Amino acid sequence: MDTHGPAKPSQSPPLVSWSLMLWGSVAAFGTYFCMYAFRKPFTVIDYHDLTAWGWGYKTVAVAAQVFGYTLSKFVGIKILSELPANRRAASIIGLVVLAEIALIGFGWVPAPYNLFCLFLNGLPLGMVFGLVLGFLEGRRQTEAMAAILCTSFILSDGVTKSVGKSLLSMGVPGFWMPALAGGLFLLPLLMFVWMLRKIPPVCQADIAARSERTPLTTQQRRAFFKRYAWGLTPLLVMYLLVTILRSVRSDFAPQIWESLGVNTTPELFSYSELWVGLGVTLANGAAMLISDNYRSFKLALATCSVGFGILLLSTYGQQVGLLSPFVFMVLLGIGLYLPYVATHTTIFERLIAMTRDRGNLVHLMYLADSIGYLGYVGVMLAKNAFSPRGDFLTFFRPTCYAAGLISLLCMLGCQVYFSMRASRQRLTAPPLALELPTS
Repeated sequence: MDTHGPAKPSQSPPLVSWSLMLWGSVAAFGTYFCMYAFRKPFTVIDYHDLTAWGWGYKTVAVAAQVFGYTLSKFVGIKILSELPANRRAASIIGLVVLAEIALIGFGWVPAPYNLFCLFLNGLPLGMVFGLVLGFLEGRRQTEAMAAILCTSFILSDGVTKSVGKSLLSMGVPGFWMPALAGGLFLLPLLMFVWMLRKIPPVCQADIAARSERTPLTTQQRRAFFKRYAWGLTPLLVMYLLVTILRSVRSDFAPQIWESLGVNTTPELFSYSELWVGLGVTLANGAAMLISDNYRSFKLALATCSVGFGILLLSTYGQQVGLLSPFVFMVLLGIGLYLPYVATHTTIFERLIAMTRDRGNLVHLMYLADSIGYLGYVGVMLAKNAFSPRGDFLTFFRPTCYAAGLISLLCMLGCQVYFSMRASRQRLTAPPLALELPTS
């Protein structure tokens, strides 16, 4: 069934539940996997001693793209929260084409002025995730499909870098390589977007289990945040810190490997992320098996805490020489992606479902993403200003310790807030209340 008509819920799913989950997972994974080919390959270029107005060229390049990506997240809070479902597919294609045109400009415009093209590249790409996620939210299978969607940006991060590295080794000029890498993925992208269009709307059973998802006005978005501000604020702080670390690990992976004494090869990026993606997908996708929204939400918070424990222990293990570079990078990835993916798949999804409040997942994700990426831009500029040279780990390791400890405190605060709220609901039990654990 196509979603170009009005998205009215059906009485029963047109596809068998598992078939829908498989179709939706492949469509979402493939679409976002291809999108990464338009975003990440430029990070593997060896910029040597190239500078931009006295700053390290790569740091400014990453900051320029992420700034465009961040601005897109802020714009997406409004646009994507209000966008009708029948415009999602065309929007994905249009945004990716704009990103590819910007990459062509990156190769054509001389450095360092071509950095502006990376800003234009990030500007449309920041809204693609929300458009894809809109096809998946509010379903009984949402966690599983969203977990596989999130696996795409774990695996594609490594694979698209490997593609870029291979193109460079074949003699493709550095500044033209990103446009060529993106062009290779354009046709597959169109096929996966077509698959997204064939995902049927939610059924009545989905609405009963997860609540109906509707567009939100500005006033409704503000009211939602105000109602749950004491619980949402620590979640947003945690997500800010995870986004910063996850992005540093992704965009500066060659520098981290070099600081660990490892010479990078094209396959290294893909192989390390394969293990990260497998572990994180299994851990977060299993939340679909828990029907009780409150329990699933609390378990997701606990999963985040486990991730931060892994982050702290792996950082310490590397510092004292207990872990090999490869094991460290894999454990570091698992520790960061467990909370990062749990936020995408379960925390916000089940928060809306257990409160039965008017809302949608895309709104909360883009609120978190806009804050997270804005923080990442600030960290990159500060890193370049205060520590432009030297061993990358001298900058990265203390950041891991600080972020891990603060995030654990945020998770504790969030657990306490929603536990207290649930306890109050046991006494008052008003309509549209928090969904409490069953006995």
